[in-house]
Amino acid sequence: MEAMLMDTQVKEQTNELTDTQKEFAKKLFDAYQTHRPLKEADFSNVVTDEESAYAVQRKFTEMKDEEVGGYKVSLTSKQTQDMFDSDSPLYGAQVKSHFMESGVTLHGSELMEPLAEVEMMFTATEDLSASDSPEELMRKTKVAPAVEAPDSRFEDWFPALSKYMVMSDAAVGGYVVYGQEVKTTDLFDSPEELAHVECELFHDGKKLKDGQSSEVLGNPLESLHWLAEKLESQGTPLRAGQRVSSGTFLLPESLRKGDWKATFNKGFGSVFLHVTE
Repeated sequence: MEAMLMDTQVKEQTNELTDTQKEFAKKLFDAYQTHRPLKEADFSNVVTDEESAYAVQRKFTEMKDEEVGGYKVSLTSKQTQDMFDSDSPLYGAQVKSHFMESGVTLHGSELMEPLAEVEMMFTATEDLSASDSPEELMRKTKVAPAVEAPDSRFEDWFPALSKYMVMSDAAVGGYVVYGQEVKTTDLFDSPEELAHVECELFHDGKKLKDGQSSEVLGNPLESLHWLAEKLESQGTPLRAGQRVSSGTFLLPESLRKGDWKATFNKGFGSVFLHVTE
């Protein structure tokens, strides 16, 4: 009973918005629908801390009127944290329809200024908890290779957008395209093995760059644990069935038209997507 009361109090505290912040959330939703970008300068000082930024994100997500299918974790390397003047990761809620299976076509009319990132995606098969050990997180999840297409409601956003704007904008969530999902414990024998997955990213058959899972907080399981702990502290725990795009293995590329492929070792397989004008 005490835990339920605490959850309710957390939600009440984090959902309080000023009229200006409510209007900001509405502008984000309008840009989400129309694909007409906003200018950050028009919203300076509307959100000035983490609590208000996540509150705007929740309102923005609520306006989408669609089930939350999971989350994306951003700023999971020292390099990306430095770009956005942050000392920790941040997350964004992702609606269910924006998690898509490998082989999908993304249309330019549905995008604004998208990037391409290569990630490890987890799917919770049970509710996750801040107290879960790395071994328990493995037991409670499936894992899949993924290409995330982060996108923003702001113009000229990468890497210039401020941290609180990124938080408000659902961590610049776009789409997550994922490959075959398997039980994490079927693919890996120990948590340490998840830190040694390597990838290569290709566009129209040309290799652009490679990366490794150790770029994600040293191990993508650390990113998953960070998110479970963060969501639990805000009264919205990570539930069974929700997916988590855990952080990029490499610095992003511009997601231009053509055929994209990400390949992985450790039996992960590949992810394919096509982008049109």
